[in-house]
Amino acid sequence: MRCCLGMFPKIFALCVVAALPFVALAVHAVSPNDMAQSANSEFTAAARIVTLAPNITELVYAAGAGNKLVGVARFSDYPPAAKYLPIVGDFSGIDFERVLSLTPDLVIAWTSGNRASDVNKLRALGLRVVLLEPSRLQDISESLREIGKLAATEPEATLAADRFERAIVALGKNSSRGVKVFYQIWNAPLITVNHDHIISDIVTRCGGNNIFVDAPSLTTVVSRESVLMADPDVILISNSSLQNGLEMWSHYPSIRAVVAKKIYEVPPDLIQRHSPRIIRGAQVICQILAQVESRAQEAL
Repeated sequence: MRCCLGMFPKIFALCVVAALPFVALAVHAVSPNDMAQSANSEFTAAARIVTLAPNITELVYAAGAGNKLVGVARFSDYPPAAKYLPIVGDFSGIDFERVLSLTPDLVIAWTSGNRASDVNKLRALGLRVVLLEPSRLQDISESLREIGKLAATEPEATLAADRFERAIVALGKNSSRGVKVFYQIWNAPLITVNHDHIISDIVTRCGGNNIFVDAPSLTTVVSRESVLMADPDVILISNSSLQNGLEMWSHYPSIRAVVAKKIYEVPPDLIQRHSPRIIRGAQVICQILAQVESRAQEAL
């Protein structure tokens, strides 16, 4: 499911339908310790890299290894240079023949965004595969450093990681406290995130409280009635236009966020890709929550 979050909104609907049946499997099928294990392996610095998710593509570029990319996942569109690289597949499957034809010495996959069976097959074909799984903002900087080690671009990767960590620290300077937040990543079905998702981490860092923090799965389908019962102060939407969101929730006028017109749009490319750009989405969320809390204090 997380792989869907890096796609364009118009494609996301198809992704949701395809991905929902195996969300839990995708999250748990591959060991999250793979990245740590890879750091302890002896290997030659990668010279030909293939990435299997758009956010991984962005991480490789940010770590200074973009010139070593020879193949990328579909929807890898940032930075613009990524759009001109050969496509090797997406969340639904990998073109193994295409991957092999590119003769990579390193494939970087996304633990919860790529099928375990695809990862296992690539390894069975003799390819070296490393898994990354950013689930907290701090994990982004750690992923940058890891890629720097893998690609021998540590100076560039370290600079990028340090810059990202400074931006994380800056988020806390204007954070709100106690604002109840509903984060909507899709509307039909209505989907949100639980505590383990990086978006929930951002909401918390910005001083908000994710109303579905205890949901059973990373991305979970909820009812509008459950949102009504939780009564959020703010609704954040990243899958449709603000106007569509306002129209959707106007049928629930008792929700505090609806009464106070605290429904906001967050650009999906800035918040739903686990790459350095996510800090810009985090800044947007922090600004929104700080503004909401400030107005609430003024009304007291």
